[in-house]
Amino acid sequence: MTIRRLWSVGARRTQTSYEADTSDSERFEQWQDQGGLDAAQRANRRWKQLLQDYQAPALDESIDEALLAFIAKRKESMPDAWY
Repeated sequence: MTIRRLWSVGARRTQTSYEADTSDSERFEQWQDQGGLDAAQRANRRWKQLLQDYQAPALDESIDEALLAFIAKRKESMPDAWY
């Protein structure tokens, strides 16, 4: 396979496999029946759902303690600021 052929295969795969989370290809009537949300409204709903479903990854307790100690040490070394 030539480089040009590899590039075209990769480009085609990228173009066909990508679909935005906020896109909607429903018929107008079906879109209207489902609330008629525009892309901004669907994006707003999507980030709220992602935030609600988020689960923090597990963190080793020794790493957590080391990070908290580092933060405390840095805070002590700096004056408190409103920002």
